[in-house]
Amino acid sequence: MKKGIIIMFCACLTMMLTGCIFGKKTASSAGGEVTGASGHVFREPAPYGMTLIKRGHLKMGIDKQDSLWGKQTPVRDISVEGFWMDEREVTNSMYRQFVNYVRDSILRERLADPAYGGDETYKIEEDKQGNPVKPHLNWRKPLPRKPNEDEQRAFESLYTTNPATGEKMLDWRQLNYRYEIYDYAEAAKRKYRINHEERVLNTDIRPNPNEQIWISKDTAYIDDEGNIKRETINRQYTGPWDFLNTYIVNIYPDTTCWVNDFPNADNETYMRYYFTAASYNEYPVVGVTWEQANAFCAWRTEYLLRGLGPQARYVQRYRLPTEAEWEYAARGKDQNEFPWDNEDMMSGNGCFFANFKPDEGNYTKDGNLITSRTGIYASNSNGLYDMAGNVAEWTSTIYTEAGVESMNDINPELRYNAAREDPYRLKKKSVRGGSWKDPESYIRSAWRSYEYQNQPRSYIGFRCVRSLANTTSEKFKVKKSKAKKK
Repeated sequence: MKKGIIIMFCACLTMMLTGCIFGKKTASSAGGEVTGASGHVFREPAPYGMTLIKRGHLKMGIDKQDSLWGKQTPVRDISVEGFWMDEREVTNSMYRQFVNYVRDSILRERLADPAYGGDETYKIEEDKQGNPVKPHLNWRKPLPRKPNEDEQRAFESLYTTNPATGEKMLDWRQLNYRYEIYDYAEAAKRKYRINHEERVLNTDIRPNPNEQIWISKDTAYIDDEGNIKRETINRQYTGPWDFLNTYIVNIYPDTTCWVNDFPNADNETYMRYYFTAASYNEYPVVGVTWEQANAFCAWRTEYLLRGLGPQARYVQRYRLPTEAEWEYAARGKDQNEFPWDNEDMMSGNGCFFANFKPDEGNYTKDGNLITSRTGIYASNSNGLYDMAGNVAEWTSTIYTEAGVESMNDINPELRYNAAREDPYRLKKKSVRGGSWKDPESYIRSAWRSYEYQNQPRSYIGFRCVRSLANTTSEKFKVKKSKAKKK
C-alpha cells in the first residue's frame, strides 16, 4: 500500500516538473505556442465607508424643458467606468481629523526645531541602516503629555487669544497643508516625449530637434509675511518631473459662512459651534471650498498609503467625483429623476425622502431647519445617502453652459485648476445635488449649478470617490458585506 502511494506521488511530481498536470500546460512546455504571461494579481479591498458603483450608461441631463427657468439642459448619452464612492457626505468629524493631522504635523516640525528644544526624534532623516533619506515626520513618536518649557512654547505658538473673550483658540491661519499631484494624463501626451522624433507619427513631417516645448505647471509657496502664493508658471519642458504640481491650501473651514451667506439672520450659534461641537459630529462639513475639498482628498490618500506598504502602488487616489460620475451614481440603478424611484417628495406615510426646502419659508416642514445628520434618509439603489438635499456637493468638473455637450461620451470630464491670477470666470466648478435651503427643482439628480472654487458656503459640502484598481469587483462587494456583518 505504501509503495503504491509513493509511486503515485512520484508520478504527480514528474507531471508537475514537466509542466503538465490535469491537462494544464505552462508556457515552458507549450510546444512553442504563445500562451500569455501571467501578471501580479491584486485584490483591492473595499474602502471603508464606500460603496461600489458599477460601470454603466447614462442619459445625462434633463430631457424635458425645465419649468422653473424655461431653459434647456444639455442631454447626451455617456458611459462611465466603475468607481468607489463615499456612502455619505464627508462629516465634521472626518474633516476635523484632517485639521488635527495638520495641526499635529506642525507641532512635530516645531518640536524638532532647535528654537523649541530641537528633539530630533520627531523627524526621520536616516533609515535603519543609517543611510540618509528624505526628511519626514516620525508619527510613531507621541506628542508629550507633560511638555517642558520649550515644548510648551511649541504648543502655545499654534494658538491665539480671542481679543473679546480672552479665550485661547487654534490659530487657523497657520493650518496650511502642502501636497503634490503628478499629472499623468498631461505627461503622457506625445508632444512631451524626450525623443523629438517620437512626438509626431506622421512620417511626412520632419520633427525639428531644436523645437522648444513649453509646459504649464502649478506651484505654490509661502512668502515672508506668511501668505500663501499660488502661481501657474509657463516654462521650457525639461523632463517628466515638470508635471508634478505643488499646492498649499489653508484647510480650516470658514465657519463665518453661516453669517455671510445669510445677512440679517441670527446664525451666530452655527458659526461658533457647528464645526467644533461633538453634537454636530455626523453632520456634513460645510464652509469648505473646492480647493480645500481637493486638499482633503490628497491627505486622505496620503493617510491611506502610509499604512499599506508595498500594496500602495496598486491603489488609486481619492478625488472629487466628475460631474458625470456624480449624476450617474445619484440616479441609482434605474436612472431615476430623483435618487428615489418616483417623483413624489414624501412617502405614503408623510415622511420626506430628503432634507430640502419643501415650502416657501418653511424649512422645518421636513423635520430639519438646516443640515441634518448624514444617512438618516433612505439610501438610493446604489447604497448612497443624501444624494439629494442636505448639502450640495462639489465635483471636479469646471462649469460651462455647454455642459456634457463639450465633453467626451466616455468618462466625460472638463478639468482646469485655475490659479489665483486667472480671470474669476474660469474658477466656476460644477455643484450637484441641491441642499437644505433649496426647493424641489434644485435637488433633481440632473440639475446643474456652480460655485467659484475659492468660495465657501454653508450649504455646500462634498464626498470622495476612488477609481477601481481593477475590474474584478464582485469579490470585493462580497467581502464588504461580510465585513459589515462582523
